[in-house]
Amino acid sequence: MSILVVGSVALDSVETPAGRRERTLGGACTYFATAASLYDRVAMVGVVGDDFPSEHVEFLCSRNVDTCGLQCVEGRTFFWAGRYGADMGDAQTLDTQLNVFADFHPVVPPELCAAEYVFLANIDPDLQLEVLAQVGRPKLIALDSMNYWIESKHAALTRALRAVDVVLLNESEIKQFTGECNVAEAARRVLDLGPRALVIKRGRHGATLMTLGAEGALAPFFVPAYPVERVVDPTGAGDTFAAGFMGYLARAGGHLTLARMRRALVHGAIVASFTIEDFSIDRLRTLTMAQIDVRYAAMRRMTHFEP
Repeated sequence: MSILVVGSVALDSVETPAGRRERTLGGACTYFATAASLYDRVAMVGVVGDDFPSEHVEFLCSRNVDTCGLQCVEGRTFFWAGRYGADMGDAQTLDTQLNVFADFHPVVPPELCAAEYVFLANIDPDLQLEVLAQVGRPKLIALDSMNYWIESKHAALTRALRAVDVVLLNESEIKQFTGECNVAEAARRVLDLGPRALVIKRGRHGATLMTLGAEGALAPFFVPAYPVERVVDPTGAGDTFAAGFMGYLARAGGHLTLARMRRALVHGAIVASFTIEDFSIDRLRTLTMAQIDVRYAAMRRMTHFEP
């Protein structure tokens, strides 16, 4: 088993200037698994209620996603409703119902404990630590989080950050976690905890990969967001960014070099660009590696300049 993802599986109701969808397939675990399955074999660990439509599980299985770690318990599935404004910025949350997700404790089946790549999606950092206690010695562990856990579980999140290789956070989250106003100084504070790399997600402005270079100097690498003519639904873009990043590294194999992480960052930006072109995971259903390769080549042309 190559990639293991642990996180939320949800039913979403989303409203954007492009329209509205009710109770569509959502959740960080779902977005990640769907996109990462284009690159390598994926297994997911999460929980759903007995109201979760069977066709969603059938779809994931059709994408060669191992769902043996997907718990189905009595009750209702995690539900989120949100609305995006004309600028398609951060969503306004209209409703959050944790339901069965409130009592979720991830159980990694024995056959998945040897996963080489582990992505800890945005969940309680104590649960992320529970996962790390169950897996073996992955080649790479990446972690995502959010402002709620930074505020309410700072100590646990700090312990989790010390135990992973790559951290993915947005700019405001890094500043909130470190208490630093300067992004570069905040990035150094995170890297000083032990991760080999920090990915700063910047939404429509792309992403930045922060590592420590020679003599401990910060070595930033910037990737723009791929230009999309019509944004339909930004939900899940960050999760599929992580999927492109992790998926590329798993597919490439070998050592975690700076050059590979930089190429992985580009793959993350490209996969996210497809995600936002339709509601839920609908664009990902038909996405192919050939289409990703086309945009990868276009990104190289767009960012090239002569010395």
